[in-house]
Amino acid sequence: MSSGKLTFLLQPLVEDLGYEFVGLERSSNPKNLALVIYIDTPDGIAVEDCERVSREAAALLDVEDPIPGQYRLEVSSPGLDRPLFTLEQFGQFIGELVQISLYAPQNGRRKFKGKILGTDEGQVLIDQDGVETTLALETIAKARLVPDYDSIFAVGS
Repeated sequence: MSSGKLTFLLQPLVEDLGYEFVGLERSSNPKNLALVIYIDTPDGIAVEDCERVSREAAALLDVEDPIPGQYRLEVSSPGLDRPLFTLEQFGQFIGELVQISLYAPQNGRRKFKGKILGTDEGQVLIDQDGVETTLALETIAKARLVPDYDSIFAVGS
């Protein structure tokens, strides 16, 4: 089952439980298949939140059986290096540093790192080494924020 169909199945469940459905990732290793569901709330996520969503999602996935074979289900907070899945999520983090991998090369490269400048009609705009670069959302395989650990862990803050 595609990630889009899994999202369609799991997002309402997560939201009905009172959490933000950030997105999901599937590992590509068939010997160690994993499905990771990212959830969030304005107050953050505790282990109990992950356990609650994991129980409910596992029950739904057992009934619907959308993934053939065995897999590991994980429920996680997005963390400091938050994954980005939608244009709205990119829009939330304008001005933040992001690392992006594409499914296929664009202008000879698959990996990009720069500040998010904005979004426009299915496109993500980033500042890649001083050059405004436009990436179509559907070409993005993975995107994660790059935390500024120096400022996060600065002494005396």
